[in-house]
Amino acid sequence: MLKVTKVLFVFNNKRTATRDKPRTAKGGTQIRFEADKGALRKFMGLFSLEHSKTAYFADFVLYGLAVFLLACFLMINGPRGQWLDILFFVLLGLSSWTIIEYILHRYVLHGLQPFSRWHAQHHQRPNALICTPTLLSASLIVSLVFFPALLSGNRWFASALTLGVLIGYLAYSVTHHAIHHWRAKSNWLKQRKLWHALHHHNIDRPGCYGVTCAFWDHVFGSTPSIPVSPLREHR
Repeated sequence: MLKVTKVLFVFNNKRTATRDKPRTAKGGTQIRFEADKGALRKFMGLFSLEHSKTAYFADFVLYGLAVFLLACFLMINGPRGQWLDILFFVLLGLSSWTIIEYILHRYVLHGLQPFSRWHAQHHQRPNALICTPTLLSASLIVSLVFFPALLSGNRWFASALTLGVLIGYLAYSVTHHAIHHWRAKSNWLKQRKLWHALHHHNIDRPGCYGVTCAFWDHVFGSTPSIPVSPLREHR
């Protein structure tokens, strides 16, 4: 009887120890899984279309800083005998941005999924802080502008062309923000606000894809069917 009692006592102690023993392996795995999920959410947040105020305005700061630093790099380190060529490529990149802006807006944001679905969120809530994620736009500029231009074998011309595109993109971002969030005081901004309002509200005949300028809308026939008064202000 004493042996049976002793065996039962030892068995019960083992069960209690097993039950009370912390499940470190499973618990640790769960904690790591939750941490990985949190890190993934933060990473995917970098590609979110709608931004917090901090992230939204950080885009302007980062692109402004990129323009400043790249311009300083070219002015300080660029070959003295190629300054005119460098200036030419900066202006080429800047002017190229206008057609890039038009093509992206008309044929990608309004014609290619899933980009058109994402862009529709901006049309539904035009005053929301919705814009292209900084990492995405920067990656596209580097991969589609700088690297192809670098294949020419001249890093100075590639950098100058990229600088021009960066200036154009920054001008577009500021203009688009001003159109939706600023009160227009100049006739130019009043015209831009009205032009963009026609883009948002002229459903029967989509058009007015240019944001910084209307030149390519006139070239490709995507102008509005009603006259645009330069003195009318869209608020």
